[in-house]
Amino acid sequence: MTQKYILSLDEGTSSARAALYNHDGHRVQLAGLEFESQYPQPGWVEQDAEKVWQLQLDVARQTLAKGKVKAEDIAAIGITNQRETLVVWDRKTGQPIAPAIVWQCRRTSAECQALNEGPDRDWIMERTGLVIDPYFTGTKLQWLLDHTPGARERAEGGDLLFGNIDTWLIWKLTGGRVHVTDYTNASRTLLMNLATGQWDDDLLRVFQIPRAILPKIAKSSEVVASTDASIFGAEIPIAGIAGDQQAATAGQACFAPPMIKNTYGTGCFCLLHTGNKLVRSRHRLITTRAASTTDEAQFAIEGSVFVAGAVVQWLRDSLRIIPDAPSSQQIAESVPDSAGVYFVPAFVGLGAPHWDSGARGVISGLTRGATAAHIVRAALESIAFQSRELVDAQRADAGLPIDEMRVDGGAANNDFLMQFQADILDCRIVRPADTETTALGAAYLAGLAVGYWKSTEEIAGFWKSDKVFEPRICASERDRLYSGWRDAIARASSQQ
Repeated sequence: MTQKYILSLDEGTSSARAALYNHDGHRVQLAGLEFESQYPQPGWVEQDAEKVWQLQLDVARQTLAKGKVKAEDIAAIGITNQRETLVVWDRKTGQPIAPAIVWQCRRTSAECQALNEGPDRDWIMERTGLVIDPYFTGTKLQWLLDHTPGARERAEGGDLLFGNIDTWLIWKLTGGRVHVTDYTNASRTLLMNLATGQWDDDLLRVFQIPRAILPKIAKSSEVVASTDASIFGAEIPIAGIAGDQQAATAGQACFAPPMIKNTYGTGCFCLLHTGNKLVRSRHRLITTRAASTTDEAQFAIEGSVFVAGAVVQWLRDSLRIIPDAPSSQQIAESVPDSAGVYFVPAFVGLGAPHWDSGARGVISGLTRGATAAHIVRAALESIAFQSRELVDAQRADAGLPIDEMRVDGGAANNDFLMQFQADILDCRIVRPADTETTALGAAYLAGLAVGYWKSTEEIAGFWKSDKVFEPRICASERDRLYSGWRDAIARASSQQ
């Protein structure tokens, strides 16, 4: 290839990032901007879709400018995005008809409860690989069409378009020419048949979604469009699309079973690759599409924690007991243990394996001797405890031992958290040299599609570890700590 770089656009829940990667898989430039969500009612989470687009465009242009790189130097663009967050916009004007509804939003809890108590529950879960929960896009899209004046009629008439954030960004990048998503994002909507990879008429009927509003589904690694020349000064192929967690799995070079990775971002997302086998979870996790670089479908068992790194942001911004996220490590290590304090950060309910949208946050075990440091430590420990719940279920579903887990995301840089994760999981934790694996995975998928890289084996050769955390505590101590966590979870549950 004559081009020098792959450009990766990484649109997350709380930030927009862009990165340039070279032929050796090294990141040579990175730019990012944070943005805020809005919380108009308890449990509701929204974002300004136009602002999301503008910030993503700004950081992409900043990255090119910082690297003194022209559009002609870019072989392809890869896009990765916060999943399940939806945008509906006018086909002609390109303007959103309402704020984007974020994956964390719980406004459709009642609708999901009704479906879970109705006759369609089992076949919906079987066909989609998902549980019926507000986390996924389907009920949120149905809600928006029903609660935005005139939206359903306009959608049925073909005047509106729907997409998760990947689709929205591609629409904007192509000047409104291309309406597309990929299998990984489509598999999070409750509208796609997991086995066939197609929008499912029976699911569309249940959720009352007009087919005309839906994007085309493409592979995660193929050229789906080119950017409009006005965006970057020349057309650039868009050749990689994957939801953030599937992209991170590719970025960790987890291309085959039974490799497993956990991303510590706003939430926590643990994916166990199962290859071409569609393994149904028996322990309340979900089955999802993994990013595929060929025509053969690839799958993963996934567990999702709704609040992980976000609890550290809460300590910083709401409680104001830490000055910044990195300081949480030193503060947690300033005390020998959490003094019996447990923190269940169920700010928007509990994700897998509980799927309890009515659960709310709890800090338990407080005594007069408890300090801010104990609360900070308990908050970090909560991320590891929640991740153990996921891995225990994955071990049982796959029937395989999991001796090593690759980790990434911002909170993976916290050595205290990673050591505690190894201790509570009784599993080796391996942190890569580059923890920005979400952007890296999108770059890999795009580069493979245009021949910038030749194979997944070549990419796997780029992966390098930064630090390995081995379990240090004994089994009895592990069991004691985890038993306390289970008691705290029971207190947070809406089912008590």
